[in-house]
Amino acid sequence: MKTKIVGVFLCMLLITTGLSISGTVKEKIFLDDNLINSEILDGGWIEERNGVTILHISGTPYEMGYQHGFLLKEKIPICFRILLDFFNESGFSYDDLVDKWNVFKNYIPEPYMEELQGIVDGSGLTIEEVGVGHIFHDVVNLMECCGGIAWGSATVDGKLVHLRSGDMRVFLQDPQTGVFLQECQVLCVRNPDNCYASISPIMCGDFGTYGGLNEMGISVAENTCHTHDTTLEGTTASARMRMVLDYASCAEDAIDILDTNRTCGWNLLISDGNIPEGFVLEQTANISYLCTHDDPVESTRPFWMIEDVIRRANCFVSPECAALERDFYNPSGLRGILRFILGIESHFVIWTHYKALSRGFDKNHGKLDLNSTMDMLRHVYRGKNNFVFNIIMKMYFYQPCHQWVACPETGEMVISFASPENLAFYEPVHYFNLFELLNSEPPTS
Repeated sequence: MKTKIVGVFLCMLLITTGLSISGTVKEKIFLDDNLINSEILDGGWIEERNGVTILHISGTPYEMGYQHGFLLKEKIPICFRILLDFFNESGFSYDDLVDKWNVFKNYIPEPYMEELQGIVDGSGLTIEEVGVGHIFHDVVNLMECCGGIAWGSATVDGKLVHLRSGDMRVFLQDPQTGVFLQECQVLCVRNPDNCYASISPIMCGDFGTYGGLNEMGISVAENTCHTHDTTLEGTTASARMRMVLDYASCAEDAIDILDTNRTCGWNLLISDGNIPEGFVLEQTANISYLCTHDDPVESTRPFWMIEDVIRRANCFVSPECAALERDFYNPSGLRGILRFILGIESHFVIWTHYKALSRGFDKNHGKLDLNSTMDMLRHVYRGKNNFVFNIIMKMYFYQPCHQWVACPETGEMVISFASPENLAFYEPVHYFNLFELLNSEPPTS
């Protein structure tokens, strides 16, 4: 798995040397009410489909950033204020965050810094404001997610399906407008010059992503894992996942990108729909562990192996990584309950999340496809297959901002977004296909 193809080598070279693959960047165009660069905006537009906002961007990194910033210039400041308010409540001042951004930015590849500049110029925010919005997940935990991949004997036709639940603090609200954080999500269809096209849900104003799929049949997503083995001297997880969608044509590419310049604790789920097979890369700043469904570590009690299925909640399964995360490897049982009740750690809740999701995969093994996998995920989150997890959900421990299932081989994605009234698993599901979206045309007027 460690054999690097030439394309990935060049990608890594860009990170370490700061060179740009995008060629000459157009002269910066600063936002002015009387000045809109139509040539740059030609490659981007917004459409609404059944209440879902779809952001189309294309071109060079700077052009995509400018399109993003200009087209979402009303929502980006709102999203920033919501995140900043949460940061403040978590004990981080704006100056603290800028200091952290000033370290992180040294490890952001140059094409993405150009894209960030485009977002700044299009939206009217500052580099520091957009940068702070980008690093939020590497600084303070705002997401408690889960993910899973099934293929081969686990699915109806052997095709791979990849699920993700992006669980956020959805009831965070902008103090000025009353807009909720979940209303700042868009589905981004990205068609870069000299890179692969992709689709992913994002927060307004962020060039990174926390999950999606590209035109080469590669899908990626993450779950946060709490560990003290962290560093600011690395590439943010959302930037590395964006790099996967932009540059990876196989699982090896994706793994090499994600395992370079690590920062914090992550379970990174990688799908290659062409093999098909799924992988988990567990990592902290200093160590990582790669496995698939039949790795012996998957059967380390209380966790268990499921044929042709890999899945994770917000805790490590490999003992080496787990030792940097929790005092006791086994998060289940009476000890786990007591440690949770006493406020020592929350891994019993995370274990219950893993158990509920795993039961869903067990019960539906061999019957999974795009639709049934989404049904299974929503069934799990409604507490239908685990009494304890049902109680946990009634206490709003997990608040899905969006949930999706993708078939990387075909480019299909079914997704639901939370609304101000409901979490994602109570909202309607929407069907999209990356290749259809790439062939769609902007409105003529």
